[in-house]
Amino acid sequence: MPIDQVDVDAPAKEMSFWEHLEELRWHIIRVLIVLTITSTFAFLYPEIVYDQVLLGPKNADFVTYRLLCKAAQHFHFDDSFCNIRLDFEIVSRELGEQLSNQFWISFCVGLILAFPYFVWEIWRFVRPALKPTERRYTTGIIFFTSFFMFLGVCFGYFVLCPMAVNFLGNYRISTQVKALITLDSYISLVSTLTLATGLVFELPMLVYFLAKIRILTPQLMRKYRRWAIIIILIIAAAITPPDVVSQTIMAIPLYGLFEFSIFIAAYVKRQKDIEDQKSGWA
Repeated sequence: MPIDQVDVDAPAKEMSFWEHLEELRWHIIRVLIVLTITSTFAFLYPEIVYDQVLLGPKNADFVTYRLLCKAAQHFHFDDSFCNIRLDFEIVSRELGEQLSNQFWISFCVGLILAFPYFVWEIWRFVRPALKPTERRYTTGIIFFTSFFMFLGVCFGYFVLCPMAVNFLGNYRISTQVKALITLDSYISLVSTLTLATGLVFELPMLVYFLAKIRILTPQLMRKYRRWAIIIILIIAAAITPPDVVSQTIMAIPLYGLFEFSIFIAAYVKRQKDIEDQKSGWA
């Protein structure tokens, strides 16, 4: 029998409360070490993190704007999509503002980079308490959880951020008002949209586990679909700038994730029903 098979199916050794705490402590220590490494890496390369990544949506040649231009030319739309102007400046008004922002963004970047490792450590801590059948439910958990997280981060950065920066940066109540955007304001917008979208895209994984423990069913999700739409619109309004376009762009994939989550819940229910029938026949 393979070694990994013995490790998976072997019963977990009974541990005392203090042993559990000690085990948890070492998981947390390893997580903090990895987070420190990834955050330090981000801190040491501000020319990449800031010039190429964070300040990217501020530049007219950003990849999203170029793709919009090509799409507009292909479908013979208005040329305004190819004439993106971001007529504002980002300024720093306080002595410690740039340093504090660099610490914060380094932490955010480190958190995103280390996210798969965080999930792995959580799974390692929880796995001994699971039965062999329950462990099989967690197959691929690290991959799929990280996939949806990175998918949400990419959507927030490449779709929501450019549209928000373009709209809010160019919005004027008067031609006599010149836009001088503070660094704190810009960083807060980009980091909030990116991180919040990454977390929201974890909805399918949340539904998967709730369906596994029979708290959530596809019938229940279909029954309250209208309420879900209202909640989706509220979430979209909360994490996007106050314009209808950005909120709509955020709400559409969220609703798609909700419908996909119904499919996941239905799949889990079918698997559960099959297992119940087999156990009944045994």
